[in-house]
Amino acid sequence: MNDIAALQPTRLVGVRETFGIDADLQVPAFAERDAHVPEIDAVYRFNPDVTLAILAGFMRDRRVMVQGLHGTGKSTHIEQVAARLNWPCVRLNLDGHISRLDLVGKDAVVLRDGKQVTEFQEGMVPWALQRPVALIFDEYDAGRPDVMFVIQRILERDGQFTLLDQNKVLRPHPFFRLFATANTVGLGNLNGLYHGAQRLNHAQIDRWNIVASLDYLPTAEEIAIVQARVPSLADAAGRATVAAMVAVADLTRKGFAAGDLSTLMSPRTVITWAENLEIFKDVALAFRLSFVNKCDEAERPLVAEYFQRCLDRELAESHRLADG
Repeated sequence: MNDIAALQPTRLVGVRETFGIDADLQVPAFAERDAHVPEIDAVYRFNPDVTLAILAGFMRDRRVMVQGLHGTGKSTHIEQVAARLNWPCVRLNLDGHISRLDLVGKDAVVLRDGKQVTEFQEGMVPWALQRPVALIFDEYDAGRPDVMFVIQRILERDGQFTLLDQNKVLRPHPFFRLFATANTVGLGNLNGLYHGAQRLNHAQIDRWNIVASLDYLPTAEEIAIVQARVPSLADAAGRATVAAMVAVADLTRKGFAAGDLSTLMSPRTVITWAENLEIFKDVALAFRLSFVNKCDEAERPLVAEYFQRCLDRELAESHRLADG
């Protein structure tokens, strides 16, 4: 890939025309697509409030964190905004194996003119910091606490980054942007859904300029997205089936909120269910393979009741509820 350090936005795009949001904002954008720019998903639905928060990050160099339950499309939301702005974008998943050296860089042995020499290879943070790149820290609350402090300084406005091994201080590129996604807001795994989520230092959380909360889509929009993802369900009969599937998902979310279930169906799970329905041609079998088998055995009869209530069909797990 060509080095993109010299690129900069050369045009403005209207928020109303590009994102369908009733606002007169003009957002800087790049004229051409680079290999780092995500592909445009034509059927993606933008949440207006979250989209405006992300656009503020691109326009005003705000540090934006998007928080929400799994499957709401947090990372995809940022990517799809970047895709429509032709803005180079890189995602970095902060799993437990990401170390300080991965972020900052390390000395490596390389071949130069047939000889082995040791040279410093910069990590993802200094690489992105010096380029017009939107860097996304995925699963921000899963990063190890000692690693998280590596990025503390760049969270500040005009935050510089010090490479101790090189005795260098890096200044951020004028069009470098920083985003993060998280299932929690640094409070840890309170509800048991997100094992591995860490309690974060609130001095660091305070450095994020904007924290947007992304919830599940309204029912009509969720139905439209599932139909767009699975064209075989795009007709009237398919819409009725998808509407029932989304209704089941909504009941699981309400059951989770009430404490009746320990898991729930995300929009991603509903799409998977629809795709499996296309494969197996049986809505009950596809449901079992997509969601029921992920549930605790004690909760499966309740999930089966949700299914029966919405699709008027019995699952084997329903009889266990009756026997109980």
